[in-house]
Amino acid sequence: MNAKSAFSVQTLECFHLEVRIFVIEIGNTKLELRQGDITRQSVDAIVNAANSSLTGGGGVDGAIHRAGGPLILAECRRIRKERYPEGLPTGQAVITTGGNLPAKHVIHTVGPVWHGGGAHEAELLADAYRNSLQLALDAGLRTVAFPSISTGAYGYPVQQAAHVALSTIISFIRAHPQAFDEVRMVLFGDYDLAIYMGAMQALSAQLHE
Repeated sequence: MNAKSAFSVQTLECFHLEVRIFVIEIGNTKLELRQGDITRQSVDAIVNAANSSLTGGGGVDGAIHRAGGPLILAECRRIRKERYPEGLPTGQAVITTGGNLPAKHVIHTVGPVWHGGGAHEAELLADAYRNSLQLALDAGLRTVAFPSISTGAYGYPVQQAAHVALSTIISFIRAHPQAFDEVRMVLFGDYDLAIYMGAMQALSAQLHE
């Protein structure tokens, strides 16, 4: 398929002392990689790599709950009680207020624990990204920021997770070309950013074929 016939893609690399950014444009939507703190993103929604209890934890999950304050936990507890008494299933997503965060909302999704790749991890990880984007679309949200789901304590290899994350996001943007102004991946460290940039460059090259 000639990608240019479906959408235009422009690639821009910007390196600064404070922020390192890599962007491709898919139609009217920017897909951006940056190093930073997910809790400080001024977007319509950030995505939380939650656990099934929706009560906070370590890593990104704990940081979001600490920064966002008690309103987020209160809404999570209500959702658990009313909709998911056994816990939020892997790959599914729910939305709450952003509390004290710069973001207006938090979308909570549960990524898969890595078991070697033979337990449908890739499908479940793709579901986590896809269902989060669908919630944002349904809520009319224009800007969304993701962390790297499942690559922390859940042990998903970053290189494989990056390909799943970016290919899923790109496919969703292509299917819904008017949905978003920007979808952002916020990576914590240099290593993750470098891996995601490599995956983005490979996918961007494929889009031009």
